[in-house]
This record gives sequence, C-alpha cells and structure tokens, in this order.
Amino acid sequence: MLRPRETRELRLLAHALSISPTATVAWAHDVAGNAVATAVFDGVTDHLVIESRATVELTAPAWPVFAIAASAAQYPFVYADDEWTDLGALTVLQYPDPDGRLSLWVHGFVMARPTDTLSLLKDISNGVFSQISYQSRDTEGTQSPIETLDRRWGSCRDFAVLLAEAVRRLGFGARIVSGYLSDPEMSLVGSLGSGSTHAWVEIYVPGAGWIAFDPTNRSVGSQNLVPVAVGRDIHHIMPVSGSYSGRQSALCDLKVGVLVRLAAHDHPNAMEDGAGCSVGSTV
Repeated sequence: MLRPRETRELRLLAHALSISPTATVAWAHDVAGNAVATAVFDGVTDHLVIESRATVELTAPAWPVFAIAASAAQYPFVYADDEWTDLGALTVLQYPDPDGRLSLWVHGFVMARPTDTLSLLKDISNGVFSQISYQSRDTEGTQSPIETLDRRWGSCRDFAVLLAEAVRRLGFGARIVSGYLSDPEMSLVGSLGSGSTHAWVEIYVPGAGWIAFDPTNRSVGSQNLVPVAVGRDIHHIMPVSGSYSGRQSALCDLKVGVLVRLAAHDHPNAMEDGAGCSVGSTV
C-alpha cells in the first residue's frame, strides 16, 4: 500500500511503482478503497527493492475551518441511522479494556455535557501528545492502548491506536491512517530528513466528514499529511507485507527511506498555497 489516496485536499499528479527483481503486479482496491498492489515473483533472488514515486498537490490549509453539522456541534450527539450503519466496525472497540482504565482516561476529557465536539476531540488528541512521550521504534508490532498508557511512551502508530480507540469509547467513528509526513522544514516530531512514514487518525464528524488528527504533532487537518491507506486497525494498513520461501536466516537487513521535496517551481513556503510535492519511498 504505497499509492497516495486522492482527497479534496490532495491531488495525485503522478505515481510510479518499480520493483527489483521484476514482478508481475496486479492492482486492486480493498474494502476501504485503498489501492493495493500485489507482486508475484517467478524466481529466486538475494535482494528485494520496492520504490514508489509520487507527485502530489497539497492544498490543505494550516488553520482549517470545519463545517460541522448543527446536530453534531455539541457532544454527546447521535449519528444518523445511515451514518451509523455505514461507519459499522469503525465505531467498534478493537482492544480489551477489562478494568475500564482507557474508558476512565478518555472520559476525563469530557468536562461538561453538552460540550463543544471539536474542542473535545482536540483536547483528547492533545492529551495523547502531552501525556505520552514520543519514541521512534523500528521493531515490529504496535502497543495496545493500555500498554501505551502504562509505559507513557510510544511511536506514532502507538499514538494513533490510542487516540482511535479512545474516541471510539465515546461513540465516535474513527479510522487509522498510514502515509507520509511531509516536512520540508524538518520541524515536526517523527520526521527523518524531510519526511517519514507516519500514522495518524481520522474521526468522522457529521457535516465536516473525516477530520485528520495527528497526536504525534498536536495538529488538526491534513496540511503536512499524505495519506496512503485507511483502516479499522493498524494491522490492516501495513505499507509492505508478504511472505517468502527460503532459509530462516535469509533476511539480513531491512531499510526504509522516504524523501520529500518541493517541486522545482515552488518557493520554500509554497506548501501552504497548494504546492506540488514529490514523495519518494524506498523499501
């Protein structure tokens, strides 16, 4: 899953996927509408390189204004029947909370009933940022929300899982997003060089639709985000996954690199004005 998802604020101008050794590639869309490339290899090899190059146009504003429906401006609110049906599993809890600790934690942000919906969601996302220390982690796997609360540290994917599961406990529909963090100025948390692979959350609010929350960087909106895949759980949106036949010790090294650069005709601050942006990802 390496092809950027087009949205109202992101236009995909070009995309190319190259694989070495040569593979037969079949494209399909999964149940969430993600573009999935399946590569099948004919022979043996001692290396595998997957390179994805995309040119996108980002028009997301730095300070977005969300047209939330009057019926959902105050929390608690009730989704319309059709919305509730279509959100389906995105409202269902994915991790156990036998002692109610996560529920108690997130309800601590609800200071009144009713309360402003957007302010509440911002407070929860900011709570993840302020209470959990960020630590980059290359090891496989994702912490459960309770593990992240206990350890008080986590990577961007741990932050995303915690936020999504927390707002679901308040009745919101949420999905986890995998993609790239576009950071030409190298000022954001979790950025290696000018960009990196990244994870964040989108929460559905009637009227406004899917709103992006990046708890790692305490941001709302999609200004610096290039989505690649969305899903109910982090395990469904791994950028690259698969299997191989060979010796157990065959894998010696794995490297992932992301390069983000502004298009040649843009000035350094043009990202805010809808600039072209090239994203190159190599695995």
